[in-house]
Amino acid sequence: MHIDDLVEHWTILDEERDLIAGKRDATRLGFAILLKFYTQHGRFPRGRSELPDDVVEHVAKQVQVPASELGFYEWSGSTIEYHRHQIRTHLGFRTCTTEDATKLAMWLAEKVAHAERRAERVREELLKHLREERIEPPTPERISRIVASATAQRGGRLDGADRLPVEFRDHAADLRAGRHRRCEPRGRRGSRCVSSGGKWLWRT
Repeated sequence: MHIDDLVEHWTILDEERDLIAGKRDATRLGFAILLKFYTQHGRFPRGRSELPDDVVEHVAKQVQVPASELGFYEWSGSTIEYHRHQIRTHLGFRTCTTEDATKLAMWLAEKVAHAERRAERVREELLKHLREERIEPPTPERISRIVASATAQRGGRLDGADRLPVEFRDHAADLRAGRHRRCEPRGRRGSRCVSSGGKWLWRT
């Protein structure tokens, strides 16, 4: 990576140092890299493979931790989940909920997919919209489902919700009627949301 890009995107700012303060060794370096990556991309890295060595070296020098310490940073578990929470809060982002996903599919169908037939282009517009709304992109698989929902009904209006995947279909009707629901825990493949005693649950 060119030195100008390193300086522009991977330099720790004064207001970010307060978040890093108090953390040590691998935790300090890992947190700093997560923070700068999220600031640039609007999401977290999926692992060490997404981080060029020169980026790691550049950040390591700033936090005064050997770059090799990143090898001891745990990419799953309570520590990184807490780090993610801190970073989202600092940057004003939130995770993508079931309600968000349904609204996003509807927005794509109305604003993008009716005129754009290329799924990749629709995906790019979705990612751009997510960043504007300060919503963290969901998993690639979930992104693909949202895009598929929009492109499948690109010739219709929101009344075409009967062509949405089952995980969005009933929820879209609820949103139009002004109702809200919460599905938990997250459904497994082949599961769906059903109403039970005023609560929405995942059922297979």
